Amino acid sequence: MFSRIREDIANIMARDPAARTQWEVLTCYPGLHAIILHRWAHHCWHNGFKWPGRFISQVARTFTGIEIHPGATIGRRVFIDHGFGVVIGETAEVGDDCTIYQGVTLGGTSLNKGAKRHPTLARGAIIGAGAKVLGGFTVGEGAKVGSNAVVVKEVPPGATAVGNPARIVQKESSGGKDEAAARMFAAYGVTPNGDDPLSKALHGLIDNAAAQEHQIERIIALLKKSGIACEGLPELEKFDPDQLNKLVE
Repeated sequence: MFSRIREDIANIMARDPAARTQWEVLTCYPGLHAIILHRWAHHCWHNGFKWPGRFISQVARTFTGIEIHPGATIGRRVFIDHGFGVVIGETAEVGDDCTIYQGVTLGGTSLNKGAKRHPTLARGAIIGAGAKVLGGFTVGEGAKVGSNAVVVKEVPPGATAVGNPARIVQKESSGGKDEAAARMFAAYGVTPNGDDPLSKALHGLIDNAAAQEHQIERIIALLKKSGIACEGLPELEKFDPDQLNKLVE
């Protein structure tokens, strides 16, 4: 037990720049307290002591603000940062090296007892603050869920899910530099290059419209140069792609 606690403390020291000493982590990090109490509750639950397991879970919820059902499976080196408002359901499985921020719900959408109702987080998944992951599917290894996303379907390994409902962004690998960046820890499930697919689509449409306008102007200029008269159209507001791109960002 104590070796696992030391491992958890070392993991928090490595991931959280605000952590100054091991004593501070041990005494002041509710995420660590919730994980330790969950191990006791989980042991009771799976050895037939259901009420003690639920009671320990309730005590942990009262003192940490983090609710983990004693039936949930939590892996090694799981970091619940800040943690207040985190809810992890009975059939949820959280893999090794996962990171969960405050306000996250790993919830179920089924009322069938005995069924897999809650999600599985594969190794290294990051769930951003306020995200809701709902259903008995898998968030793949190294995947990221952005803050306040609502995820209701599987997230492939290495991908990012953002928005409500969540949109899936596949990881693009184009060499060693991208692979190294993909391995970097991404706080709150946010990647530095901003990979919202809706934003990318809008930027693409704006750039395409700007290119088409430029081509039309060239065609009209060539027609006039050849002596072909072009019917004039009412003057419209000048298309400014740079301004539109700034609005989308």
